[in-house]
Amino acid sequence: MSATPGRSNVDHLIVGAGFAGLAAAIKLDEAAERDFVVIEKDSDVGGTWHINTYPGAECDVPSQLYSYSFALNPEWSKVYSPQQEIWEYTRKVAEDSGTLDRFVFDTAVVDARWDEDEQRWIVRTEGPDGPKEYAARTVISGSGGLSEPRLPEIEGIDSFQGEIFHSARWDHDVDLAGKRVAVIGTGASAIQLVPELQKVVGHMDVYQRTPNWVIPRNERSFTGFEKAVFKNVPGAQRALRSLVYGTLEARVPAFARFPRAMRAVELQGKRNIAKGISDPELRKKVTPAYRAGCKRILISNKWYPALDADNVDLVTDPIQKITGDAIVTADGVERPIDVLVVATGFYVTEPPIAQHITGRGGRTLADVWDEGGMAAYKGTTIHGFPNLFQVVGPNTALGHSSMIFIIESQVRYVVEAAKAMRAEGLAVVEPTQAAQDAWTAGIRRKMKPTVWQTGGCASWYLDKFGNNTTLWPGQTFTFRQHLRSFDIDKYDVQPVQPPKSTQSPTSQEKVSS
Repeated sequence: MSATPGRSNVDHLIVGAGFAGLAAAIKLDEAAERDFVVIEKDSDVGGTWHINTYPGAECDVPSQLYSYSFALNPEWSKVYSPQQEIWEYTRKVAEDSGTLDRFVFDTAVVDARWDEDEQRWIVRTEGPDGPKEYAARTVISGSGGLSEPRLPEIEGIDSFQGEIFHSARWDHDVDLAGKRVAVIGTGASAIQLVPELQKVVGHMDVYQRTPNWVIPRNERSFTGFEKAVFKNVPGAQRALRSLVYGTLEARVPAFARFPRAMRAVELQGKRNIAKGISDPELRKKVTPAYRAGCKRILISNKWYPALDADNVDLVTDPIQKITGDAIVTADGVERPIDVLVVATGFYVTEPPIAQHITGRGGRTLADVWDEGGMAAYKGTTIHGFPNLFQVVGPNTALGHSSMIFIIESQVRYVVEAAKAMRAEGLAVVEPTQAAQDAWTAGIRRKMKPTVWQTGGCASWYLDKFGNNTTLWPGQTFTFRQHLRSFDIDKYDVQPVQPPKSTQSPTSQEKVSS
């Protein structure tokens, strides 16, 4: 292709430097696909674990599995790692990989547009040095589903005069000691931060729309002896990792095929409530009326005791409005506050990055997905968007195990695609509509008997059409099997066109010459 002034040409442009983007960079580099750039809107690697710094932030997947298979860490401090430790792990992996020279931080992708003539993505970014443009053979999106905080649409929220921030954008400059604090939301972030805030605030109101099933967290620190074994005994840590993986995979049938088996989880949850809460009325408020697993199952030993504390009130009446210094509920009660913490999740089924990606025919990914919900072939490639690879795409999230396993599976597929494009001399690979439709139909068929569809709840797993476009409805090893090789027969492909100056003359040109 011809050079354009002010434009950088790269083979691969990776969006995001979290676990997905970092893995893509490392594995492309190992496959000798070294002409890439990673664009990250924040200041460092780590993604979710870099930006989520709220008090009590920890992982709810065991440390041994929540890490790359190619970069085991014998130094995990405990079974479930805290945020800072996970971020430090990603930073070390990035430094050791030798790929950081191709990362661009504090820079956002503002537009990615497929150019039919050049057979490349034209990507515009905005950073500290102003706008920049890239022409990329492929775009690999690892922006993640938990990257853009969702603020609640509540009357008057913009009029609040006190401090207000989302859990994923924690303001550490705000002193909460002795303050009147409100927390909206009782999901995965809230159950970690509320117990920490309860220790320092004067009073806290926690606003719950729907309770979650919360089971005990089997937490403990690793001993010095265990760490020494992990570090010095070949295969020891990998054996433990395999044991953890197998234990979590054993839960899949209950989620995917036999939801009634979730009664055992519900018993655990009810015992956790009985142990942590003394007030019978409060126990009723926090006991879900739907099947465990329909919403994300949470783990905590601190959540219920925090709600039971004297300086905490759980409010279940709907919020009517927010004033300059209070929250007013539908029953007319006004509760004064100094600080408002919003823990209301993320844009999962409508990822903001989709608004900035324009494929064939001038249609954005957001436009396409708005018509029928998120869909992608094998959760990775999308008809109408050539050479676009989505890591942690539609129906790839998990409700039972580590997303790192899924990420590694997808990254391997992406690398195999890049190698196939180079070996076959291909400029374009795009999944056929038939292949994508068949894959999506299969996902929805498998989803019907799952607890996520039959459990009797509304959750962020479901889109506006009622479809679960978020989770993978089966074992993770079956997902990996589906992506074990790049199945080029399911793709429409176009060969690389040689530069015009080197093309052989046509028969007509030969005659005229």
